[in-house]
Amino acid sequence: MTALAPPDHEDTTDFADADRGFLGALSPGRVTADDGRVVWDVDAYSFLQGPCPDTAHPGLWRQSRLAAKQGLFEVVEGVYQVRGLDLSNMTLVEGDRGVVVIDPLHSTEAAAAALALYREHRGDRPVTALIYTHCHVDHFGGARGVLPYGHDPVPVLAPAGFLEHAASENVYAGTAMNRRAVYMYGSELPKGPAGQIGCGLGQTVSTGAIALIRPTVGVTRTGQDETLDGVRIIFQLTPGTEAPAEMNFVLPGKRVLCMAENATHTMHNILTLRGAQVRDARQWAQYLNESLVLFGNSVDVVIASHHWPTWGRENIHRLLAHQRDLYAYLHDQTLRLLNQGLTGSEIAEELRLPPALERFHANRGYYGSLSHNVKAVYQRYMGWFDGNPAHLWEHPPAEEARRYVDCLGGVDATVAKAGKYADAGDLRFAATLLNHAVFADPGHSTARSELAAVYVRLGHGCENGPWRNFYLMGAKELRDGISPTPTATAGPELTAALTVDQLIDSLAIRVNGPRAWDTHLTIDWRLTDEHRTWHLTLSNGALTHYSTQDGRPSRHADLTLTLTRPELQRLLAGGRFDGIEHEGDLKVVATLVGLLDGLDRDFAIVTP
Repeated sequence: MTALAPPDHEDTTDFADADRGFLGALSPGRVTADDGRVVWDVDAYSFLQGPCPDTAHPGLWRQSRLAAKQGLFEVVEGVYQVRGLDLSNMTLVEGDRGVVVIDPLHSTEAAAAALALYREHRGDRPVTALIYTHCHVDHFGGARGVLPYGHDPVPVLAPAGFLEHAASENVYAGTAMNRRAVYMYGSELPKGPAGQIGCGLGQTVSTGAIALIRPTVGVTRTGQDETLDGVRIIFQLTPGTEAPAEMNFVLPGKRVLCMAENATHTMHNILTLRGAQVRDARQWAQYLNESLVLFGNSVDVVIASHHWPTWGRENIHRLLAHQRDLYAYLHDQTLRLLNQGLTGSEIAEELRLPPALERFHANRGYYGSLSHNVKAVYQRYMGWFDGNPAHLWEHPPAEEARRYVDCLGGVDATVAKAGKYADAGDLRFAATLLNHAVFADPGHSTARSELAAVYVRLGHGCENGPWRNFYLMGAKELRDGISPTPTATAGPELTAALTVDQLIDSLAIRVNGPRAWDTHLTIDWRLTDEHRTWHLTLSNGALTHYSTQDGRPSRHADLTLTLTRPELQRLLAGGRFDGIEHEGDLKVVATLVGLLDGLDRDFAIVTP
């Protein structure tokens, strides 16, 4: 593959834009929880003010310098952003009586600090409405930091499908996603020129408490017009783009367009490395084109849920058009080449962007990468199988590794061969051989140390933040052992947001199938406040369900519970049956619970 066309590193427009409208910073730039634990420390990135070292890619170093700028900024009169106090931005729009908060960051503590910084400079205005642009946790998790318990009710707006996707993503596969996010964001790496310097989208995620306040108003169509505290907002619904439920909006009175996370100053992910459903690059490009047509000639500034604003008609058109063309090109060219018989990994080596797109700073692979995005598009259409029957029934990693190492003459010989490839500069294949050595003999200290060294070299050369963090976290696991996952996303309010069907699904995915093969049981949940009965059946290791509206229990249930939704939540959280009406054998619940697997929040990733 031809080397990337370098962007113009002499262009300082981004730095001027990132500083524009600065009103003041949090000092010191540290946020703590009630117990004194530090959940955010942007001052740890002060080293970025120095020149780029040999241990970092100049492009990622530049991007991290921009993303680490923290404080309150005026976008236009009445519209403000707090940036650099979490992975995402908080936007605040002043209304007649108070302020409308948009995207309250990742954690309660960070959001509270951001709101306090705004009030320090703009007065103690009450929060009069809350908007979630999309269903990822860094855009709603800090809701209780701006609307604490006991706050007067205010409108909470979100795109159609928000609650379903916000809850399911963080519960169904949330444990594994959250674990991999530790590696993607490098949250357990030391901050410094040789360690974690950012992730391209921001610096990292805060590690405070996560909450969710249910939306009260759904945005269901493009063109929907709402007025919040005297502020008129016109929405563009963009489902299936950067998130399954997402929306852009324009503030016509301010001539400001918010692009949520659909247009930022980086190539984004078609499939994020922490894990998610594959996004639709074709649809993403189409919605960006729609944004350009609907709003491109009627706004003076574009803001987003990450990074800094873009001012000026020409610059706005360039940003939206170049990002549109980016996602359209990588989608269409991947399809062109897969229809010529190339596999995902082959296309990733073959494909490059047109120079005009490649040189554009906002299209660089600081967060997403062309390599893994191409593979994601291939996966969306073709799945995991590349058509080669040799790949149809391969051994799992440890078994395959032992066989490769045997063919190479043992672990010592494999490590020696890998060293030759590393010395020759082929770090990719050196990592492959050393990975086999570690999986064949996890206790082989030389294999572990050599693989860690290769990962560090690969990480230090990455322009992509998540790639760098994965490599460096991999090296840390090999050298130091497992780093714990600092936060859990599936908190009580997220769990409470699940529908009853989703609650049952969250149990079903924990049933240990083999242990449950020979167990048959039925339970009815009769929810008086929902006026429905859910009929659960465990058979052949599968927990299935359906619901009926008439409220009558089935005739053959082993146990029928008559209760309310809050009582069900308490029961599933480990509460007692006190006060819950039941008919049948309560031991059935203990049987079911005994068949549920626990969740491993700290599983190994680069070692078996």
